Amino acid sequence: MALMPISQAIRWVAEQDPDRPAITQVALAGSPDHEERTVTRLELERRTNRLARTYERLGVEQGDFVTVGLPNGIDFYEACIAAWKLGATPQPVSYRLPQRERDEIVALAKPSLVVTSVIEPDADASDEPILPDRTAPSYKAPTSGGSTGRPKVIVSGQPGVTDPETPGGFGMEPNGTQLVPGPLYHNAPFMFSMSGLFKGMHLIVLPRFDAATSLELIERHRVDWLLMVPTMMLRIWRLPEEERLKRDLSSIKGILHLAAPCPPWLKEAWILWLGADKIWELYAGTEAQGVTVISGADWMAHKGTVGKPAAGTMKILDPETHAELPAGEIGEVWMHPPEGRSTYRYLGSEARRDDDGWESLGDMGSMDAEGYLYLADRRTDLILAGGANIYPAEVEAALDEHPAIHSCAVIGLPDEDLGQRVHAVLELAPGASVTDDELRVFLRERLVSYKIPRSFERADGSVRDDAGKVRRSGLVLERTTDH
Repeated sequence: MALMPISQAIRWVAEQDPDRPAITQVALAGSPDHEERTVTRLELERRTNRLARTYERLGVEQGDFVTVGLPNGIDFYEACIAAWKLGATPQPVSYRLPQRERDEIVALAKPSLVVTSVIEPDADASDEPILPDRTAPSYKAPTSGGSTGRPKVIVSGQPGVTDPETPGGFGMEPNGTQLVPGPLYHNAPFMFSMSGLFKGMHLIVLPRFDAATSLELIERHRVDWLLMVPTMMLRIWRLPEEERLKRDLSSIKGILHLAAPCPPWLKEAWILWLGADKIWELYAGTEAQGVTVISGADWMAHKGTVGKPAAGTMKILDPETHAELPAGEIGEVWMHPPEGRSTYRYLGSEARRDDDGWESLGDMGSMDAEGYLYLADRRTDLILAGGANIYPAEVEAALDEHPAIHSCAVIGLPDEDLGQRVHAVLELAPGASVTDDELRVFLRERLVSYKIPRSFERADGSVRDDAGKVRRSGLVLERTTDH
């Protein structure tokens, strides 16, 4: 089947099996405002036709942005679909954003509509298809603060079109069932769950990630595909073994992980648990100038890699001289998008691009002689302690192996003697305790001495957000600014 506007795909999928569930939103303890309910494909098609006509009356036109700041759930999907049916571009933001930051994003995007609470369709709005179908010039426009902490909008270079019959890759098949445990305002959960919806997948959507509930839902709904980040993988692995192993996960055909480096020991544990053919990894920025992909089987033969470039090309340059580095040496990762293809544009920022069209997101890494990419960390997160380069992700991966650690973030703090000292911010597992000296003994078996944190701190709350990301620059600023 050829590419078609998203509105046409939603209608086509509904026509194939009107009564099949399209989206189920799950209720969790502690989420009293989030009731469990399901909409069918036909209900989704008809309601979003009505909602689109309501948005049109509110001023939304083809080519506009519609800012969507709703929690995970059916309402979020309906708002985005209604925008696409008008040829507008959904611009997802966190519903938890402070008003000031939201205002900054709205000022950048200049949307014709901001949806931060549910807008009900007008009573007289027709549920018939909006014809002719309209195509959004950009499929999506998520935001990113990146290492600068300043918001920017990343407008996709891909129009709002899809093919509902083409497999999505990584084991994702049309008409399957997908678990959605990540926040929809982040690019990857947004993109892959929408792709599944367009292909007729039944989406099982969590309001927030919960390790035990995720396994129960996989078993109950016979989930065959899901996207996770390493933090989610770690928290599932940290469940009591009897709880983790009692669930039937045989329905899974594909698990894709991305968004942050996955500790090699954790990835290997998942491969040995569920099978190498089911575990996939992807590395790319939201900008998608370059993409690497690797299967579980290929990874086992090249442990620690994030794969070879599957879209665009990549090279490793010396961050100071800009000279290309030989295989095995760590430098800055530069990417070149496929020839003749514009993958994105920024609002509120400028790309780090050279005269030949190569771009960098600030990631550090190396390539081996076979062309496999190995990531180190963000250039801005690099710690220079006593003249040695220390990459926080490596220290975090070692700390995450300790059973008392629920999550962690490693940063460099100013030090009169060393320039910077390695500092670890720890989120302990419930009921766990561990001394600094016990951690140092544990780390000596995994890291050279200069990489072991000089200081440790226990955090009161979560170190990482719902997508497993941490803004290290913010942690540094909090600990170095005089109050």
